[in-house]
Formats: sequence, structure tokens, C-alpha cells
Amino acid sequence: MQASADPDRNHKLPGKRRSIMSYQFTLIPGDGIGPEVTQAAVEVMAACDLSIEWDVQHAGATVVAAEGTPLPPRVLASIQRNRIALKGPVTTPVGEGFTSVNVALRKALNLYASLRPVRSLAGIATPWSQVDLVVVRENTEGLYCGLEHLVAPGVAVAIRLLSREATLRLARFAYEYARTERRKKVTVGHKADVVRLADGLFLDTVKEVSQDYPLIQTEVMTIDNLVMELALDPTRFDVILLDNLFGDIASDMAAGLVGGLGLVPGGNFGPGMAVFEAAHGSAPDIAGQGVANPIAVILSAALMLNHIGERRQGRRIEDAVRTVLEEGKVLTRDLGGSTSTAEMTQAIVEALKTER
Repeated sequence: MQASADPDRNHKLPGKRRSIMSYQFTLIPGDGIGPEVTQAAVEVMAACDLSIEWDVQHAGATVVAAEGTPLPPRVLASIQRNRIALKGPVTTPVGEGFTSVNVALRKALNLYASLRPVRSLAGIATPWSQVDLVVVRENTEGLYCGLEHLVAPGVAVAIRLLSREATLRLARFAYEYARTERRKKVTVGHKADVVRLADGLFLDTVKEVSQDYPLIQTEVMTIDNLVMELALDPTRFDVILLDNLFGDIASDMAAGLVGGLGLVPGGNFGPGMAVFEAAHGSAPDIAGQGVANPIAVILSAALMLNHIGERRQGRRIEDAVRTVLEEGKVLTRDLGGSTSTAEMTQAIVEALKTER
């Protein structure tokens, strides 16, 4: 699929349709390598037995000149209409007064929970081969709430906002996810020994929610100890529940333990809506060269399919990615190979044909 200059034009995936279900999703190609890696995900999904129509909406630095904002209202309207979106990395112009597109999107749609599954993949050489954890991160508050100001020349204050309401819904999301996915433990990270009121509120609220899930073990750790243990032995973790800043840092660290951000999917969840995206940036230094690793966005698409109930198709994509990586013949530059984005995509599509 080639993205049209018309952001509101719908694009339909080519190929045979054998699924009785038909879907319409929002697609945000993004900036830099975004169009390349989202195109790869669209091609992989086209090889599945699904009928999907894409509502393509451009956002980020590429639309600022024409629309005066990196996040036009039409993008939000599309996601609100379709309820599900696949998003490439976007760039927020620096020094032009714009709020981070990612933060603005999450706040506008109340996408309060970030889900980042981190799993070891055969064929990727790392010290750990049995990592299977999930980081659940609060997405709308914390230090990223945007409450900061200068109080004097050379002195800035940023407010880290934590509320009981936001923590309640986040904790419910984490424990419900653990229950549904048959995970046995939730590790809660905090700094209540120092930040007694804010982190104390976060910790007490999570503990309250945990009482409703007696079959799931709750483990409490200070964030500094948690990240140390994560580095020493990530296999001891199952679900990790953190606030916005702590979750941002810990989820990227966890990704590094299994091969990097190019291999880890993600999703952002709110009431009745979800936006799926990789955590990596737009990498403008390699944009247009055809060398970007599309796997994180492809796995985000699989996560999206799992979320809407198309688990068989999501599993097929995950298995196809594992097959390609385990063979070790097709690896992009960040994985130590010389495979192009298109070649990696085609290899995964071919592997899909055997994943029935």
C-alpha cells in the first residue's frame, strides 16, 4: 500500500479475503522510518486471513507546515471513530512550542495504560533466553503531565502528578491483564521511602486493588532495586507495574535485554480505544534508506490482532517472526545483518504461509 497525499482516503489491503470479519483501523504512518515500517506491518497483515480497510491519517512534523500542528483534530477523530489504530513513530518539532505528539495523543484519548511485552527471541544473541515479562506503565500523569514552569532565572519546576483515580484504573488494567493472560505475579515499583506522599498514594492504591486478585502474587520493590534486579535476572519478573517516568525507563531497559527497541511491540489502552506502536523513534538518519527493522511494528500489529480477538492471526505473525529470526539468514542492520526492510518483510510474509 502506498500512502496517499489525501490523509482521509481509505486504503484497502490487497489479496484474498477468507475471514468473515471486516475491520476498519486508523493507520498513522508517522515520520522518518515510520512510513517504511508501518508499510511492512500492513503487508504482513495483508498475508493473513483478514479483511482490513485502513483509514490513513498523517501526523507529526510532516504536517505542521500545512496544518499548523503535528496532531490535527482529524487524527483524533479517526481514532475515536475506528477505536483501533496502528501508529508509526512521529517527530515533534523542537523549539516550536508543540507538546509531544505521543503525550498529547495519549492525553486527548485518555490512553492511560501502556503495555509493553518483552520476550526473548530465538536467533537474537543476548545473555538471556527465557525473558517473558510485561511492563504496564501509567500513560497520562506522573512527570509527563506537562505541569512545569520557571520560578526564577535558571530555576525550573516540574510537577510529578499521581492521583488515586488514575492509579486505580491502571492497577485494574494490570491485574486484569495478568488474570486474562494467566500470569502469576505483579511487581509494583515505587519510591515511597523517599517520595512518601505521591509514591505512598500510588503504592497504597495498587495494594488495595491487589486484594481483589488473591490468586495473583503481588511483589513490592523500590524502583532502584527493581531495575537492578531486572538487569541481574529479568526472568524473575512477570508483570511489572510502574508510573509514567519509571515505566518509560524500565521498559526501554527491558527491551535492551532482549535485543533492543527494534524487537519489542507496544500498545496504549483507554476506554474503548487502543493505539498500537513500537517504542522506538523515527530515526531520521536512516529514513528512506530501506534498512530499518520493521519487527517491532509488525509485532505491535500482532498485539493489535490479539486485542481485537483475532488471536490466531496474531499468533501466526508472532510465530512467523520467530521462525525468520531463528533461521538467522535474514537480519537487518541493527541485528548484525545486511537485510533490507523489504527483504525482512517478505521473509516474514513467506514464513506466514507455513504458520496455519
